[in-house]
Amino acid sequence: MDAAVRSAERSRTVDRETIVLGAVDLGLLAALILVGQLSHDVNPVEQPIAALEAIVPFAVGWFVIAALAGLYSRPISRSVSETVRSTTVVWIAAANVGLLLRQSLFGETAVWPFPLVITGLGLLVIGGWRIGYALFVRRSA
Repeated sequence: MDAAVRSAERSRTVDRETIVLGAVDLGLLAALILVGQLSHDVNPVEQPIAALEAIVPFAVGWFVIAALAGLYSRPISRSVSETVRSTTVVWIAAANVGLLLRQSLFGETAVWPFPLVITGLGLLVIGGWRIGYALFVRRSA
């Protein structure tokens, strides 16, 4: 197999991998927020607009900051230490952007522990998934 064919195969794999990483990131972020809403007696099935209003600011924050940081454009998932550093920085910034968007778009202000809760739990969920994925990729390579 020559280098051009291997390079083309690798770029297709990276594209699929990027889509999977983004989809899982978004799914976990949405699940985290929906679980939070359920714990506050907000039923996302009965109130889908409220659910979207809660998810959209954080999803936008995540994808904008992740794009600016290049989280999806380089093979960060191959290195556990780089995954930890990058995901931590991106999520902390994204959570703050999400909180700002939430307040500016929907006028929703949060009581003081909410920023700590969303930042901490988001870091555990997204960071944990990303670290697990990096370990899986490293072992299977």
